[in-house]
Amino acid sequence: MAYLLGIDIGTSGTKTLICDTKGKVYATATAEHDLYSPRPGWSEQDPRQWWQATCQATKAVMKKAKVKAEQVIAVGLSGQMHGSVFLADGDKPLRPALLWNDQRTSEQCARIEAKAGGRAKLIDMVGNPALTGFTAPKILWVRQHEPKVYDKTKHILLPKDYIRYCMTGQYATEVGDASGTLLLDVRKRAWNKDVLSMLEIDSALMPRCFESHVVSGEIHAAAAAAMGLKKGTPVVGGSGDQPAGAVGNGIVASGIVSATLGTSGVVFAHADKPTYDPQGRVHTMCAAVEGKWCVFGCMLAAGGSFQWFRNHLARVELAEAKKRKVDPYELLIAEADKAPAGCEGLFFLPYLTGERCPYANPNARGGWIGLTSRHNRPMLVRSVLEGVTFGMADALQVMDGMGIAVNTVRLSGGGARSSFWRQLQADIYGKPVATINAQEGPAYGVAILAGVGAGVWKNVPQACKAVIHETEKLKPNRKLAALYAKHHAQYQRLYGALAGEFDLMAKLVAG
Repeated sequence: MAYLLGIDIGTSGTKTLICDTKGKVYATATAEHDLYSPRPGWSEQDPRQWWQATCQATKAVMKKAKVKAEQVIAVGLSGQMHGSVFLADGDKPLRPALLWNDQRTSEQCARIEAKAGGRAKLIDMVGNPALTGFTAPKILWVRQHEPKVYDKTKHILLPKDYIRYCMTGQYATEVGDASGTLLLDVRKRAWNKDVLSMLEIDSALMPRCFESHVVSGEIHAAAAAAMGLKKGTPVVGGSGDQPAGAVGNGIVASGIVSATLGTSGVVFAHADKPTYDPQGRVHTMCAAVEGKWCVFGCMLAAGGSFQWFRNHLARVELAEAKKRKVDPYELLIAEADKAPAGCEGLFFLPYLTGERCPYANPNARGGWIGLTSRHNRPMLVRSVLEGVTFGMADALQVMDGMGIAVNTVRLSGGGARSSFWRQLQADIYGKPVATINAQEGPAYGVAILAGVGAGVWKNVPQACKAVIHETEKLKPNRKLAALYAKHHAQYQRLYGALAGEFDLMAKLVAG
């Protein structure tokens, strides 16, 4: 039999997946990474750990699936977007990689937009505003603060593309991940020479750019030995985790949108043409489908807010879960189900790590608003789930204003595993929601892309039609949807009322 390998370089770990040429998943494996925060708001990783984790997780998944090296016909790569790896010659990074959630580049973002002639003009050039998470401001930060590192730099790679280099020796990327650098002409699907010149970034630093399904290199002998694969195995372009996850969810046609609740929360829509929000509240990028685009919004602390509650305010549930050998989230959701919809006017703002969409504000702060003596623990838990879901609904609302069709919202991540949270999403989004037969996300998406590159399927839409189908569909409760529409409007007003205060709070911390 022939098999496909998907590799996803995530923030917390690298995940590998083996599936056959009919899309059946045989095994997955994960190896963890360390995360470093040298200063508040800074977020870095050692790219060499990604490579160690890739080798470890690949060997593990091959063993679990009982697949031999010669049976793997192609490999797809996905990874956390926007991160920056600075290389001279060879695979040893010149410094730790700056990650997608690193917030140190506000000054550089302002400078980029000023050089472009304003935010609107920059969006017209590259499809997006300058955000602290994106790659271009990180490059400018390193050039300004670490000139010796920058002077030695010969190549700048995104996280998954560093792994591609370790595997193939090729400096390459693809249009989906490259869209998140702020250096790509999203319309033309090529590096924007005008922007590179404007920012005085040598185009020679940037890798070759492919479409996501196109073979970008072959595994060399040293990497084959380290990973337990066969020398010469083709590696396709792949994509960043969001476009790749969209393929894994079958979001390859208009009208279908995905809502993925992981640490961050992403609402993702397919687009047949590049469509921009003039305010830059959501991102427009190249899709992993050749000649197509996507629009998506990313909130920074979605499942991360629920995880924060679990880690710091749910010690009783953690102890009980350990005793009963169950998931502590199940116990917390059971508590939330006891609370009334709307939690009697209690709101949770999920801005625990700043915010990105629809508010590009690294100073945004989280918290509960509306507490009274009547509020109890079940309401606290439910308000967290409602607040996170309101944040996801913000992106859907922006997309609706852009004229993007939303017929069905496909759910994935932690929010798809709970029947309570699935129905809550249907009620707050006011749209039918669905789950699908595949829940493996980006790793599965790039395995599909690998199959297209290997000739298993003619194109990406054909592949998704062959292997992905909906398993459950829920309609919104009309009464609750009407209630939540009012609560969502109040939730949005709270950000507007507090935005200026958030900046003052940040100044207090900074001293």
